[in-house]
Amino acid sequence: MARRVAVVGAGVSGLASIKCCLEEGLQPTCFERSHDLGGLWRFTEHVEEGRASLYKSVVSNSCKEMSCYSDFPFPEDYPNYVPNSQFLEYLKMYANRFNLLKCIQFETTVCSVTKCPDFATSGQWEVVTLHEGKQSSAIFDAVMVCTGYLTTPYLPLDSFPGIHTFKGQYFHSRQYKYPDMFKDKRVLVVGMGNSGTDIAVEASHVAKKVFLSTTGGAWVMSRISDSGNPWDMVFTTRFRNMLRNALPTPVASWLLARKMNSWFNHANYGLVPEDRVQLREPVINDDLPGCIITGRVQIKPSIREVRENSVLFSHAPREEPIDIIVFATGYTFAFPFLDESVVKVEAGQASLYKYVFPAHLQKPTLAVIGLIKPFGSMIPTGEVQARWAVQVLKGLNTLPPASLRVKEVEERKQNKPSGFGLCYCKALQSDYIAYVDELLTGINAKPRLFALLLTDPRLALAIFFGPCSSYQFRLTGPGKWEGARNAILTQWDRTLKATKTRTVQESPPSFESFLKLLSFLALLVALFLIFL
Repeated sequence: MARRVAVVGAGVSGLASIKCCLEEGLQPTCFERSHDLGGLWRFTEHVEEGRASLYKSVVSNSCKEMSCYSDFPFPEDYPNYVPNSQFLEYLKMYANRFNLLKCIQFETTVCSVTKCPDFATSGQWEVVTLHEGKQSSAIFDAVMVCTGYLTTPYLPLDSFPGIHTFKGQYFHSRQYKYPDMFKDKRVLVVGMGNSGTDIAVEASHVAKKVFLSTTGGAWVMSRISDSGNPWDMVFTTRFRNMLRNALPTPVASWLLARKMNSWFNHANYGLVPEDRVQLREPVINDDLPGCIITGRVQIKPSIREVRENSVLFSHAPREEPIDIIVFATGYTFAFPFLDESVVKVEAGQASLYKYVFPAHLQKPTLAVIGLIKPFGSMIPTGEVQARWAVQVLKGLNTLPPASLRVKEVEERKQNKPSGFGLCYCKALQSDYIAYVDELLTGINAKPRLFALLLTDPRLALAIFFGPCSSYQFRLTGPGKWEGARNAILTQWDRTLKATKTRTVQESPPSFESFLKLLSFLALLVALFLIFL
């Protein structure tokens, strides 16, 4: 059984890993290369090597009820979608509440993590670190790698003919901090992910002209969904997920497209995805359609050629003058402190069993936390990974033989669609609810809906039809939280409290209630006739 655990990184997944280790009586030591915790959510004026970098205006794309740690809700007065400064405050509150700072060694870089000579029997690792110019080494029973996948920019300049002749300024979106640099400039943003879209929208307020270039298009959705509710509290429910997964993929994809187009017709805005079957992560942006319809942002196809002071787009008759090019072309990831024989990265994927454990390792004593792109929030996903991984490290859960782990990983890499539900075929993509339920089942923490329906029907209905928030993951199993039930039943109260900051007199919804009553009676009559 592992006792001493090295945790690499003090971001959202690193903090969760430390806490899970402490809950299970392990001794974690976290190595953080910067001077403070927070990882991605700690804004700095300048880019720091080896750390994710964000711009000043970043706001969470997942609402506070869906993106909090499972036993630590955000403060009630926080907005539903949280600015990065408040998100960092929340992470610090979490670290203080569970006394995690004592386990973190700041300004300490992990140089290497290598197997001990007796690894085949001990499963131990030698971790070499650098602090204030001095190297030191220590032996650990296990290692949890929590460095994320947003640290190494992907900048394929060879894919843009003529870029080296361009006399203007170009850089990766990782370098972007403020929009002031775009004042009165002609700006081209390449890549239509969340960062690229945010930057294009921000630039449009000060720039002379803004172009947003996309090769394959994307679905764009607002943070605000039905009746003004947060999109993920409406979309991410067990009931809706079950329905989606029961439908043939073409039908599920058509319904998703219909929902996306209910806000605005993507084809009319030049945004509709070319591939509408394989799900690409939707872009969350509340302002892009407004920028397009007012002419402040123009959507363009891929770049055919870059010239000294202009760009020629595919299928375009004339070139466009450009002063600045921002490449929002995403990230790749690597583990420079690990040998390729431990974790090898190929085609944007690593051979990790359940996206956590290196499949081929004889001793499963190294876990990678947070290297996944669920269609849901990263914090609860990483936390569930950490809870499951700690149970494995303690020896309470046993993984299948290495041969079976490797087989499962290879099958996943083939990306064969099941034919039902949404098609998660891109690297690292996963169905959020199905994935976390699989891990929760392994630690006996998945909500028992049928049992709850008999003992606590109100809670069971809230779990099944309501938002699949992380509080559900603490109802049972290791780390059970007594406040989980109340947190589930009051999550909508906290959501509305953040927006109802002015008391209004609402008229009694008598007619609406009457219609609902008629609908309910009609349903009862229909059921009676069916089973008569």
